[in-house]
Amino acid sequence: MKILVVYYSRYGHVLQLAHSVLEGVKSVAGVEAVLRRVQEFEDIERDIPKHEHALAVWNRQKEIPVCTLNDLKEADGIIFGTPTRYGNMTAQMKRLFDSTVELWLQGAFEGKPAGVFTSTASTHGGQETTCFTMMAPLLHLGMIIVGVPYSTPGMLHYEGRGGTPYGASTVAGVKNELQPVPEDLAIAQALGRRVAQVTKKLRG
Repeated sequence: MKILVVYYSRYGHVLQLAHSVLEGVKSVAGVEAVLRRVQEFEDIERDIPKHEHALAVWNRQKEIPVCTLNDLKEADGIIFGTPTRYGNMTAQMKRLFDSTVELWLQGAFEGKPAGVFTSTASTHGGQETTCFTMMAPLLHLGMIIVGVPYSTPGMLHYEGRGGTPYGASTVAGVKNELQPVPEDLAIAQALGRRVAQVTKKLRG
């Protein structure tokens, strides 16, 4: 039973969430957790060395394998993570989705559980819309969406941080000066655990 966590992160917030999601997956017995990153655009990869913070994040993740179509095909469940860009997923993540036509024709995703997570600059910068817009292609692919119920500790709050029923999230700050708070990381872990549990029940 294999659960794939595939993410895109330029400034490190989604990378942190991804590791927490991965820990949640690993907490479920009999499940193999696999971490992959989304391929960066060549022009942005060339630009990264000019930005100290982005370069530090790049060095932390450059050894993580890039997600392939075979990774997607082999996974029994998949959890996708991306920062928001104007209330939507990044172009890098969208390119990965757009590359799956052959697998879609094969029905390779049908019946597989899926979850999503995101990071935004502000509390109203796409915490929910990014999750929703990511779900559209997953439904086209025939996947089964798994969210985060309000029974999860830390979900019901009134603070300016992450945590939505549609997927785990965090607030990065306009200058990327914030870090995911423990509650956000715990919800990300809960998402990974829940997707793994649902996958075991449906595909075990």
